[in-house]
Amino acid sequence: MQCLTKKSKSIKRHVKSFLFKYTALFIFIISYILYYLSLEKCFDGEELCGNNMKWIYTKVFELILSCELISLLIATIIFKLVSKFHLIHLFSTFTLFYHYSHNFYFFDHGMYNFGFFIIQFTLNLIVILFIKLIIWLFKIKNKIIINKTILSVVLFIIYNLNIPNFNCDDWEKGLNNTSIDNSDKKYGCKIKYPTYCEYKVLSKYQDLTKIFGIDCSHKNPNSKKKFLQFSNSPYITKRTKKFGFPYTNKGFFGYNDNLEYKVLKKYVVDNVFDVDKNFNNFSEPEIIVDFSKDPSGAMIIDLKYNDSLSQERKKLENINNPYSNNILLLFFDSVSRVASLTQLNKTLKFVEKFMSYEGGYNDKYPEEKFHSFQFFKYHSFEGRTAGNYPRLYYGNRREANNILRLTKYFKENGYITNYCSHLCQKDNSRTLHNATSLELYDHQMLLCDPNAPRYSKAIRKCLYGKDDVGFLFDYSEQFWRKYKNNRKFSTLIIDSAHEETGEVLKYLDDLIFNYLNSLYNDNLFKDSSIFILSDHGLGIQSIFYIFEFYKIENELPMLYVIINDRKNISYQEQYSYIQENQQIFITAYDIFNTMNNLLYGDKYKYIANLTDEIPTPKSSLGISLFDRIDGKSRKAKNYEFMNHKICI
Repeated sequence: MQCLTKKSKSIKRHVKSFLFKYTALFIFIISYILYYLSLEKCFDGEELCGNNMKWIYTKVFELILSCELISLLIATIIFKLVSKFHLIHLFSTFTLFYHYSHNFYFFDHGMYNFGFFIIQFTLNLIVILFIKLIIWLFKIKNKIIINKTILSVVLFIIYNLNIPNFNCDDWEKGLNNTSIDNSDKKYGCKIKYPTYCEYKVLSKYQDLTKIFGIDCSHKNPNSKKKFLQFSNSPYITKRTKKFGFPYTNKGFFGYNDNLEYKVLKKYVVDNVFDVDKNFNNFSEPEIIVDFSKDPSGAMIIDLKYNDSLSQERKKLENINNPYSNNILLLFFDSVSRVASLTQLNKTLKFVEKFMSYEGGYNDKYPEEKFHSFQFFKYHSFEGRTAGNYPRLYYGNRREANNILRLTKYFKENGYITNYCSHLCQKDNSRTLHNATSLELYDHQMLLCDPNAPRYSKAIRKCLYGKDDVGFLFDYSEQFWRKYKNNRKFSTLIIDSAHEETGEVLKYLDDLIFNYLNSLYNDNLFKDSSIFILSDHGLGIQSIFYIFEFYKIENELPMLYVIINDRKNISYQEQYSYIQENQQIFITAYDIFNTMNNLLYGDKYKYIANLTDEIPTPKSSLGISLFDRIDGKSRKAKNYEFMNHKICI
């Protein structure tokens, strides 16, 4: 009888183990399917998907359910890890989820899915650990041990809630010993301060670049192999030593497709050619990857000066008398004002030295005088680039007549245009379709190299022995030097901060500073205006999504403006306006108007506001920073898609 009982218990144990094992397998499979479905994109265009709330809710539900199921299952299995069967599930889940989050179908923001899974997994693991701790405490018979344990936990929590790094005392601080002025009687908008800045406690421990000792001086010996593996170009062979890239500022972008990265990169990689063979049907390349001296490869940048273009644009310069002959737009994805103060120390020192009424003088060129400004209450519209970038470049939420307006207006007034990005896409208005040739920049560099690092990477992104962004600065600097006698409109898009640790951007600080300082010291910023700005704050901040400070910081991107004083501006009056506007609630609409104000000068006040049918360089939703903005009459809730809980 006793043997039967033991046998019965053994059978029950095996049945229970069998059910748990294959129930787990079933849940894993369901989770994989739901996760994959959540990656599906709307092929009629992201703008249309954005209006299809049913589609959005379905995708969000699929993602939440998938992550919840999978994370609970993994957290449970961790405490019952008894076989290779479970290890296979654990490994395959992290591998597949991470892989699918980076495929072309969800390339732009694929890490959001994986990041969301990690958040859910971490939270569920914490809950399970807490429950197990409680159960363990109640099993202990010695009450003294229980009391000491509980007291230790409580004291630990209280201590951590009050350690210096947890507070937000420096939240309101700015450059040059300034701070946010929340006087609502004077400025209207009051910025809400977060109670705790939890992210600061762990920030230094998230620096994966430092932890793994990543140094961009190390090269990849397999670069050429990868290059050949991904390219189907008929113009190269295994013996090719110098690979020339085709130009990306041509009108081949006539597709309405959310897979732009895949299409554009395929076009570029499949049309690289052997530079040494000098094909007559190819223009002399501006970007070459050379394997002749170094088997790991070296990228060579050589922007080709176009004399006929220079002369053609010079003829248009008499049309208008602008306030600024050169405009530089340094656009960063996912950098808040607060984060910029800690991540871009040297760059902001460059900005800070011009913060006085007397202005900053260049020692070599004392006649050049600069002023710089910081904007404490610059607000984003959404927590994604697609919702902010069009307002900056179009002056409204959507494009009018499918024309990238800033590029068009600057070209019409004799400016030569330049665009650089380490993303292989034409620009961040990629979700706006059927762009005309007026959108194309005169000189454009996109890193479509097969060895280029992936988007949303939480470590320093290296390419051919240097930071990938370094090639953008090389290209842009050559543009400024070779066209020093022309009017210029130059844009650099830097997406390095679009990652989940918030630590990568600081590794670019030296590069950005050296780029700005080099052009400044050689007087190439003569008669120039510089905008250093971002679209929104923290982009992918792992578990910190759940905290209050993330929501506030995400709405407050950085904005710094450096302006070279011009004699034809009534500068004292305009200086007083822009000085006041540093403390007033402003948006991308105001920046759109400001750049066009610099372009059209005194004529700007006579330009009519744009409409949906007729594009103009003036948005009715914005005011130039050179004009008086009434902060009291501005309410964030009056702007589309604005979370107005931050500016109150």
